[in-house]
Amino acid sequence: QVQLVESGGGLVQAGGSLRLSCAASGRAFSAYDMGWFRQAPGKEREFVAAITRTGTHTDYTDSVKGRFTISRDNAKNTVYLQLNSLKPEDTAAYYCAAGTYGSSRSRWSYNYWGQGTQVTVSS
Repeated sequence: QVQLVESGGGLVQAGGSLRLSCAASGRAFSAYDMGWFRQAPGKEREFVAAITRTGTHTDYTDSVKGRFTISRDNAKNTVYLQLNSLKPEDTAAYYCAAGTYGSSRSRWSYNYWGQGTQVTVSS
């Protein structure tokens, strides 16, 4: 079992930045690949970024490439998502997830999920 708690969301103007954190507890954090997903009202939950358990490989959905950066600190049991150059269309609840299928884009590859943190970008 892994428990995940996201933080760092908030209200920001377009062009601004936020840093999301996801703190893990329970089983060894370094045994899990981590992903970030987001869900806007009325839309499906979508993949944003993922990182393998050692941090050697990352993946991003096209709409955030060059603006968002995923990273992890296994000593602190935490994964981060740096959000830069935010756009109104980035507004969503952001969720972190843990799994063991690599840096997968599929939500079904992740076994554990946090409760989410809201990011709202005003124009």
